Amino acid sequence: MTLFVCGDVMLGRGVDQLLPHPGDPTLREPALRDARAYVELAEAANGPIPRPVDFSWPWGDALGALDAAAPDVRVVNLEASVTRSDEFAPAKAVHYRMNPANLPCLAAARPDACVLANNHVLDFGGRGLEETLDVLAGAGLRTAGAGRDAGEARRPAVVGVGGRGRVLVFSFGMASSGIPGSWAATEDRAGVDFVPEPSDAAAAEVVDRVRQVKRPGDVAVASIHWGSNWGYDVPRDQIRFAHALIDGGVDVVHGHSSHHPRPLEVYRGKLVLYGCGDFVDDYEGIAGHEEYRDDLRLAYFVSVMPETGRLVGLWMAPMQARQIRLRHASREDSEWLRAVLDRVSRGFGSRIDLEPDGTLALRPAQALSPA
Repeated sequence: MTLFVCGDVMLGRGVDQLLPHPGDPTLREPALRDARAYVELAEAANGPIPRPVDFSWPWGDALGALDAAAPDVRVVNLEASVTRSDEFAPAKAVHYRMNPANLPCLAAARPDACVLANNHVLDFGGRGLEETLDVLAGAGLRTAGAGRDAGEARRPAVVGVGGRGRVLVFSFGMASSGIPGSWAATEDRAGVDFVPEPSDAAAAEVVDRVRQVKRPGDVAVASIHWGSNWGYDVPRDQIRFAHALIDGGVDVVHGHSSHHPRPLEVYRGKLVLYGCGDFVDDYEGIAGHEEYRDDLRLAYFVSVMPETGRLVGLWMAPMQARQIRLRHASREDSEWLRAVLDRVSRGFGSRIDLEPDGTLALRPAQALSPA
């Protein structure tokens, strides 16, 4: 069974302005007050962008990579509110919203599950979240991690895979990613599945929920929005938390929030991605943190045995964001990504190879190592 996962998919702000139905461009950021300014920054960096672009434009070459890999299940972290609401969340410096009329852009990637427990899904308040949930449901898109109450927010997205079992996608987010505690869903308030910190008690609670739903042949994915935007160090409490989830029955830990890929690990034969980096966004042309090369992105393809959830292999397709569109990364840039991921993942026992076809691969000896 093969899963596609990626980092943050941020279809609001500048991306929304490029699409056929741009929403209100008003921003309340300290430096910029118009979302179209992010398009201008990208154009200043890499040349003119036609407007409007078609709905598939932001995904670019990633769509071909997806079709070639033919994953059984596609999971994305949708980090934007899909709404026309102008209810800007107070005390936030950055707000992301996409016009619901531009939803075909998300649908172009054919996601099977959209995880929503992140620090932008409530950027336009409870009304914005409810519209987001209605729009996604109306388009037949499964969600996890946010809901009209705690029960709905904690409910996993369940994806059947042709008689070979199911993929259960649990989504939750932590304060370390910038999610306010006030966004936590309760019995009578819409919000996200919020986990304050990666504690042993929190891991036990998540494991209990997984065990209540998981059946033989199911693959359980824990999709976690956590950690800082920059840097390769993984705090010990996050490592301990990820291991506790695997020990309790989770098969894949899908971490995100960082703006660049972070270390990966095979623990007891199962995959932990501590941070997948950005995937689709409007960050192009923004100065600062150039050493992390956040213009380079990865599409992760995870192959597991459905009977056990054990990792069979991991390969990654390197992309580069140019003109707010994903393109295949050059051989040189792919080698740069390989070297960085290999270096930061060595402490976790993982090594990364650059394959002849330009993809990155986890060494099979690691992926197939005994528990």
